[in-house]
Amino acid sequence: MAKIVVIGAGMSGLAAASRLATLGHRVTVCEASGTYGGMVGRYERDGFAFDTGPGLLSLPAVYRDLALKTGKEPLEQLVELAPVDPESRHLFPDGTAVTLPNASRGGVSQALDTAFGAGAGARWSEVMNHGRTVWEATRRPLLEEPRPTFLDDLSPAERAALTADPYPVPPRTGLARLRRPRPWTLLDVARLQLGDHPGLTALLGEPALRHGISPSLAPAGATVLPYMEQSFGVWYVRGGMRALADAVYRRCELRKVEFRFGTPVTRVVVADGRAAGVETAHGRIDADLVVSAIDTDVLFGRGIAEWPELPADEWEPFEVPGRFSVLLALRGARPEGTVHRTVVHAADPAAEANALTLSEPPCERPTVQVLRPDDPTLRPDDGHESVVLTATVPAQEEDVDWTAPGFADRYADQLLAHVDAAGLGLRDRVLWRVVRTPEDTRRETGAVFGSVPRPALAGSSGHWLHAANESAVPGLYLVGGNAHPGGGLARVGMSACITAGLIGPA
Repeated sequence: MAKIVVIGAGMSGLAAASRLATLGHRVTVCEASGTYGGMVGRYERDGFAFDTGPGLLSLPAVYRDLALKTGKEPLEQLVELAPVDPESRHLFPDGTAVTLPNASRGGVSQALDTAFGAGAGARWSEVMNHGRTVWEATRRPLLEEPRPTFLDDLSPAERAALTADPYPVPPRTGLARLRRPRPWTLLDVARLQLGDHPGLTALLGEPALRHGISPSLAPAGATVLPYMEQSFGVWYVRGGMRALADAVYRRCELRKVEFRFGTPVTRVVVADGRAAGVETAHGRIDADLVVSAIDTDVLFGRGIAEWPELPADEWEPFEVPGRFSVLLALRGARPEGTVHRTVVHAADPAAEANALTLSEPPCERPTVQVLRPDDPTLRPDDGHESVVLTATVPAQEEDVDWTAPGFADRYADQLLAHVDAAGLGLRDRVLWRVVRTPEDTRRETGAVFGSVPRPALAGSSGHWLHAANESAVPGLYLVGGNAHPGGGLARVGMSACITAGLIGPA
């Protein structure tokens, strides 16, 4: 039996703790805040309740596996899980609307033909077939298997499997053969294979944008994101995603995991060249192994742990966009026929891309996700509705100060005006609202910049990869959104599974 300290009680920390305790280890979780769940938070007031982080779940098999491996009850006995159907409704600047079914690529193709004209569905399906090629090439190395601590340790073939974009780019013809090739982005896929169709381009880029990646920078292999959603479906947990965090926390309690809330870790103790415990605000905790479930930029950039041969002041965190959310308590019943997820697309995609990549002010009319779950547990009665608006925005930086007086509220007004111009009619029903910015994410989770953890993607010589689960410090392991295989509820669950496999049974 090894004594293991887990730093952080976010979803990855909970998942890792429950798996390691099931393997026979003695596990203590140190959490700086007073609760668990990390970004999977909840806001409650006057009978209304809202998810303050992710509101939907993809690849629920990850948590089904966690439930089965850590206890007798299947996931469906721990939470009420249901597919979201239709999966989404999309509203475009020209007034076009399209409703997409859940987990039905054929149904999506038909819906696109109806909305955009004959042939649109076929073009989309061809790109999704390429997304399937990416999925088949990267599923194991990017989602199911550990990656080496240093890519230089790989053979050329193994390195290519992680760093080369597997999207099947057609051979170049004509004068294009004379120019130096460059990697394709999602926008190249849209331009060359979707005919630069504005609606299809917006649909292709929206999942990447939701994960904090501008489509202008995303590799072509990011087509795997819409492919996964449209092939395997999207799911909702009754009571909100916080109910999933509650279920995993209860599983930790069942497995006798010890939790120490209000206990920030100030340093990973290293003795004889390996992790040997942690220093906390309340004293030292000795351990045989340490698993960090906090932002790796915080862990190494602030000197909590030391990456060999790289001092903390030379650690350069990579800034990515954050989430801006508006929690709306509405008077009046949820209109009949309202879909769970509506996406109001950006009025000017180029302006949105510039805001996310060129340190410009937030886009005035960006892509906005509107979540309107038909869940009685989230509202005081059927005469009210709880709604969450979310946009991807620049995180806190020199030119964007979310803490400036009135700045966030003015931006919330812009988002409400934008979605109402698309026909949602929310503003006149608002009883009250709560505005959440990347600064709230940073304050509550400690994440550098309040950024959105990105999924790992192949391509760009490994630029879109994350830190390996087995760090360069012997005995120190990494899980969570900034570790392999990246951000998102499913991936952080996979991160915990991979790490538990690396550590093994007691």
